[in-house]
Amino acid sequence: MTPPERTARLRDAIASMAETTERLSRLSQRSYQNPYTAVEWPSSVDPERQWFSSPEYLSLYGTPLWERLDEPARRRLAFHEAVNFYSLNIHGEKGLMEGLAARLYRRDLLEVADYLHHFLDEENKHSIYFGGFCTRYARVYRSRQLPFEESRPRDVEDLLFFVKTMIFEEIVDVYNRVQARDDRLEPIARFINRNHHLEESRHLVFGRRLVAALWEACAPDWDETVRADIRAYLAQFFVATWREYYNPDVYADAGLADPWEVAEQAWSAPAQREHRRRVSAKVLGYLTGIGLLDKEPVDAF
Repeated sequence: MTPPERTARLRDAIASMAETTERLSRLSQRSYQNPYTAVEWPSSVDPERQWFSSPEYLSLYGTPLWERLDEPARRRLAFHEAVNFYSLNIHGEKGLMEGLAARLYRRDLLEVADYLHHFLDEENKHSIYFGGFCTRYARVYRSRQLPFEESRPRDVEDLLFFVKTMIFEEIVDVYNRVQARDDRLEPIARFINRNHHLEESRHLVFGRRLVAALWEACAPDWDETVRADIRAYLAQFFVATWREYYNPDVYADAGLADPWEVAEQAWSAPAQREHRRRVSAKVLGYLTGIGLLDKEPVDAF
């Protein structure tokens, strides 16, 4: 049973978000769009003549493997990595929508229910854009990330759900921001990244406030064993999330030999380690700043 003091702290913390969620809801209403009419899909694409990902954000950039690729091969890799990036978002948003729907109109989260509706609606639209690209021009890559099946108290599960959402979306948003303004990319790729960034920026504001509220309300009642379990779990999640950016299926489709070996070489390359640390810096800074994490997940970098 949840201690009364924690219930009161959580109620007050969620209530303190009212102004933020009302503002975010107004912004969502103002920017509401129809995903079936907002974009005009090209009849075809040319993976070897067009850029669909920023080269500097590809998983082989800065490695010896990259230096051995000619320009058409680099563009072909960029296309398949765009498909992988969109596929990661499809899989991530499926789990996110399930989790949001399960928490919709729950009594302790009732104060944020209106915004959860916008959150769900926008994530569904994102999936339409990501899926639209993948199914028109390639395929949806499978996810190799296995769920961590452990039974935890509801308050711990709530915190982990929203922190995992934050981690995933903060990393994605760095890619979105860069690629939305990269004039080398095809317009459809810039549109998908720009649209996702504009809507995710609201989700990230909400997520940061809610994660802080849950942590501040619940952590005082958790012993060090529970806090250590949370930190270990999130370290695993960081590694699993980043691993999927180094997808052997991508390398195989791009025509590279020994795709599993390519994935291991890319993951271990110093330039890629630094890339992951740089992209993760903002979310890690936030989570360590509020005391939820006490160090960076070293196995991810």
